[in-house]
Amino acid sequence: MTTDPVALSAELIRCPSVTPEEGGALVLLETLLSKAGFACTRVDRNGTPNLFARWGEKGAAKSFGFNGHTDVVPVGDAAAWTHDPFGAEIVDGVMWGRGATDMKTGVAAFAAAAVDFVTQTPPEGAVILTITGDEEGPGRDGTRALLDWMQAEGEAMSVCLVGEPTCPNEMGEMMKIGRRGSMTFYIEAEGVQGHAAYPHRAKNPLHALVDLLGRMTAEPLDQGTEHFQPSSLQITTIDCGNPANNVIPAKARATVNIRFNDAHSGESLVTWAEALALAVTMETGVTFALNPDISGESFVTPPGPFVDLVARSVEAETGRAPELSTSGGTSDARFVKDHCPVVEFGLVGATMHQVDERVPVDQIETLKRIYARILRDYFA
Repeated sequence: MTTDPVALSAELIRCPSVTPEEGGALVLLETLLSKAGFACTRVDRNGTPNLFARWGEKGAAKSFGFNGHTDVVPVGDAAAWTHDPFGAEIVDGVMWGRGATDMKTGVAAFAAAAVDFVTQTPPEGAVILTITGDEEGPGRDGTRALLDWMQAEGEAMSVCLVGEPTCPNEMGEMMKIGRRGSMTFYIEAEGVQGHAAYPHRAKNPLHALVDLLGRMTAEPLDQGTEHFQPSSLQITTIDCGNPANNVIPAKARATVNIRFNDAHSGESLVTWAEALALAVTMETGVTFALNPDISGESFVTPPGPFVDLVARSVEAETGRAPELSTSGGTSDARFVKDHCPVVEFGLVGATMHQVDERVPVDQIETLKRIYARILRDYFA
């Protein structure tokens, strides 16, 4: 008897696990995995729900890991949905619901593949699942907590596959072998308030802030690297909250987001921005606090045996050789990469986070077959 990934996907979607709520999703998975012989441990931290599950001996020389999340983003306007966002309705071969692509179906597919694999053809080694309820939230107490606990307990994955949706339009067209780094500068500029008619008696923080932002955007950060597209710097807001048209404000703020490749680190970009800010301060007298928040460094898992294994399995089941990409935003792979080699492969993500999130059910079945093939070939 095999585990149906479509039915499991539906059960998970019906769990209202909007970050930070567990919603019953991890309880459901723990029950399923425990019955299949997995040793399960809840690794909750600071109210964030997490599940670790291992089949096989602790400390096995060869272990394959899956990572994913059961938390989802809010549904938005529920009335705008064609079908109940937590109903998991299947209409004309398409499953509708929050998490249908990101990523309860991915979790269902790898859980189903793992259960069938260890019960039907028990391998020499271990299969490990790390599932968090905090990927869509702050990310401080989810996969990070699981990895911290694993290190303390002597648990380890040899390699890990993250089941995030990776395909832009067609099943099998793309896998992720790395991700750009991500950081945000929350910039505060402080000058001297004054009358707009007497600017010599003030120091306008907006002028200085615009100058700094101009210097930050004047030249591209780089031209791209072997595995990465050029880094991107985007100004996302400028504000001073000034209601008066004849007052030079004392303070102004801006936010800058940078998605950077492996030509940089978060620390090197902080040093670069600090030098620009100091130059503007020397010229204007306006001071800056940059307040950087580095949410993840760039990383790449170079093509090799693990990447080739996943790519071969995808092509065997879909007929498409996946592009090896580092595009897109961040994922929990940015934490896993410090533990073991990591890649990502999952469904088409065209509707993730949207109203009417949905996925064809045949994609869920294909994804389970891909994960099952990866497990068979890894332990062969």
